[in-house]
Amino acid sequence: MNKQYSLYTDGGARGNPGPAAIGGVISNASGKVVKEFFRYLGETTNNQAEYRALIFGLEQVGKLVGLTKLPHTDLRVFLDSELIVKQLKGEYRVRDADLQLLFGKAQKRAQKFGHITFTHIRREKNSHADSLVNRALDSR
Repeated sequence: MNKQYSLYTDGGARGNPGPAAIGGVISNASGKVVKEFFRYLGETTNNQAEYRALIFGLEQVGKLVGLTKLPHTDLRVFLDSELIVKQLKGEYRVRDADLQLLFGKAQKRAQKFGHITFTHIRREKNSHADSLVNRALDSR
């Protein structure tokens, strides 16, 4: 039986570009938070921060689960960036060269999971991850 996890990620920049940070929350199948993370990035754009949050979050789930168990892991990923979700689902092309690199990294990590879904959620439904982004920005 596959293990199930949820990953909520957020990235943000104050200004675009501007000082940026990432935040995220990993919970198990019963909804219990098993890990949260936040990190200051420095100067970057909102979309780059969103992708970096996703990539870091996928890495954190990999560390939590163990690389050998990733093929037996179902991961539901929730982001408040509609652009990123539509790019990951192939509904939008990735035109920006910097985002193409980050998109490639995200896809490479996502392919390691047994099953993965990307869902766009409203910003209010991502308040925990958003608060972690602000914590990282405010700590600088």
